[in-house]
Amino acid sequence: MRNLFRLGVLGSGKGSNFVAIADAIAAGKIPAEVAIVLSDVADAGILTHARDRKIPAQFVPPGKFRTKLDEEAERAFVEQLQAAKVDLIVLAGFMRVLKGDFLRAFEGRIVNVHPSLLPSFPGLAAWKQALDQGVKVTGCTVHFVDAGVDSGAIIGQQTVPVLDHDTAESLHQRIHAVEHELYPKCVAAIARGEISVQGRRVIWKK
Repeated sequence: MRNLFRLGVLGSGKGSNFVAIADAIAAGKIPAEVAIVLSDVADAGILTHARDRKIPAQFVPPGKFRTKLDEEAERAFVEQLQAAKVDLIVLAGFMRVLKGDFLRAFEGRIVNVHPSLLPSFPGLAAWKQALDQGVKVTGCTVHFVDAGVDSGAIIGQQTVPVLDHDTAESLHQRIHAVEHELYPKCVAAIARGEISVQGRRVIWKK
């Protein structure tokens, strides 16, 4: 029997998208296993969720920078992921920009979920950007990660209406709920070999 498709998950916070993916795996909706969970935050909730599920989980000190990993930390992350023989790296609220060596080590094998309909509103607090801009529809995007900020090829998107009474918090919560539906679907399609990338376009096999 073929070994299961192996995921490496990186997160900095509570880990709700990781939980959605782990639950989808447990329900048989994703033909994969989580091989390892890594965090740049020692007491991150994502590590607790992983350990509760008996999944190897490790804090890796991020180094001296605030928004990216330093060289030593990057090397430590890469070594742990390679040792775990991961097929795909899933970013689940990982709050550091990944740079050259990391991206080269796992080229075309890193995915992220972003709380807007990219290319609109990249970067931080995308739900607040959408609200401030007055758009009537926003949503979330699952995309491959490249050297830009939220600029990789788009795998899937799901819309969320912006309601007249929305606050930044209420809109963020509804986008988050949709992320928990879309992200597992996209990871499952990758694990099944159902998508191909042609330039900027990601094609789903029917």
